[in-house]
Amino acid sequence: MGACPFDGGTTFRVWAPNASQVSVQLLSGAAAGQAVALVAEEGGCWSGDVSEVGPGDGYLYSLAWQNRSLLRIDPYARHVTNSAGHGLVYDEAAFIWAEDDYRSPSWDELVIYELHVGTFAPAGDGQVGNLVDAAARLPYLRDLGITAVELLPVAEFAGDRSWGYNPALPFAVEASYGGPDALKGFVHAAHELGIAVLLDVVYNHLGPGDLDHDLWRFDGWYENNGGGIYFYQDWRADTGWGSRPDYGRPQVRQYLRDNAASWLGTYRLDGLRLDATAAIRNATGGSDPGQDIPEGWRLLQTVNDDVATAQPWKIRIAEDMRNNEWVTKPTAEGGAGFPAQWDPDFVVQVRQALLPPDDAARSMAGLAAAVTRRYDGQPLARVVFTESHDADANGGERVPEAIDPGHADSWWSKKRSTLGAALVFTAPGIPMLFQGQEFLENLWFADSRPVDWAKKDTFAGILALYRDLIRLRRDLEGHTRGLRGEGVQVHHVNDVDKVLAYHRWKDGGQQDDTVVLLNFANRAYDSYVIGLPRSGVWRVRFNSDWSGYDDTFGDHHSLDCTTWSQPRDGLPWSANLSIGPYTTLILSQDD
Repeated sequence: MGACPFDGGTTFRVWAPNASQVSVQLLSGAAAGQAVALVAEEGGCWSGDVSEVGPGDGYLYSLAWQNRSLLRIDPYARHVTNSAGHGLVYDEAAFIWAEDDYRSPSWDELVIYELHVGTFAPAGDGQVGNLVDAAARLPYLRDLGITAVELLPVAEFAGDRSWGYNPALPFAVEASYGGPDALKGFVHAAHELGIAVLLDVVYNHLGPGDLDHDLWRFDGWYENNGGGIYFYQDWRADTGWGSRPDYGRPQVRQYLRDNAASWLGTYRLDGLRLDATAAIRNATGGSDPGQDIPEGWRLLQTVNDDVATAQPWKIRIAEDMRNNEWVTKPTAEGGAGFPAQWDPDFVVQVRQALLPPDDAARSMAGLAAAVTRRYDGQPLARVVFTESHDADANGGERVPEAIDPGHADSWWSKKRSTLGAALVFTAPGIPMLFQGQEFLENLWFADSRPVDWAKKDTFAGILALYRDLIRLRRDLEGHTRGLRGEGVQVHHVNDVDKVLAYHRWKDGGQQDDTVVLLNFANRAYDSYVIGLPRSGVWRVRFNSDWSGYDDTFGDHHSLDCTTWSQPRDGLPWSANLSIGPYTTLILSQDD
């Protein structure tokens, strides 16, 4: 579908079942000024080969409907001037990938960094950031330890500034970001650094801006003041964000399936995160069965089956936010088939423990539930985070700012926000950061506000803390393998003194068994006894109170400990530890 160039010309094919005539109008190149009629096919498509039209040539479709002439951008256009302009013929095979045998990391090694191209690394002077700018920062992300970047949507949207959740042309890469070759260049650069690239895609609605140039009433037909062939024409159309695609039409389902395949195939992306899947499967995005959209559920299943069959190593993540286990159950069991989904309770329960000024308000039982939750029994079936583009916008705040409003660089903000980071990187699940979180970015996310990269140097110690946590999460030192494992036991929950401890393991044993001890109180404990799973010496691999992370930290001496044979906390051994205020310790054993 769309414009497919060949040697000497281009094939054009478009779905317009209600049009009486369709032609392609050539706007630039050797055939500029011509209008070439397309031939009707069965099933409502129109097609034709046009000579002397090649990559870079501009075009629009002209459709006749009820004595009206409509000009439309190609719904399958891969390259456009902008969302209110016209399509450009694009050769998908022309980009030179060089040697690219990259395979994305195993899911237990994923550390995701969510970024917005327009604000991540703009060149300055009020310009919108683009994919070339963002690619220049990839070495920084590699050094941080990031193994996957998750791009907020890059499909063509109205205007030059947006979060991206208002797609006008789902197949085209946003022109202000650099277009399709810029995305390929970004992916290639990331792969050369060992970084996977995931992409947010929006299938729960389209638009609303600039749809009248393309998908809206594409071939003229509509009912009930609806959007025409690509959209529902009844109560299922409205989402509050834009009109919902008609998943009941085979051509629309195929359109969205083709879109997913294009990102993963043409652009060699390593995974997709589907936005607001609850609004695909239910008209209100809720749990009322009377509002369910069965064909939306089938679309989710089909997209997942398509990828699982063709490229099973490529992850699909649902942003469902309803704690619905069926989203991550296999399609063979009736589930939607996503390998993972965002965990909405983790961010809520962790923030509830971090934000209050009064220690008494912190619930260790709530944190224990956040650490141990899993979907369908699978620890990697959830993405865990304390910050995201949603949590830090729409009235939300960055964690350091929410802890101490107006003083995000205070001791309180640094100490408690890094407790949250420790939970993200030591709890079971796929950890995710949001851009700038690692150096205390404090301003709420807006598509017009760039990341403040000066903070990277101002808070270099906090950045080092995040880097150290990521190294431990990935077991790069070879002695915390348990943080990549499936095993977790929260064995110590002290809601009086506000202390939590849990045991993580993969296979168990030295350099595998890992214990995380967190103090959520503004006081140190010089002699604190907890249970441990194995006898011997336990090494402190990480102490978040180290003054090297920040010169206001207390550098509380938390030394290695030796167990004694006394059961405690349901474990066979005990040990005495010293821990600073609002501090995380991570312990394991040498070989």
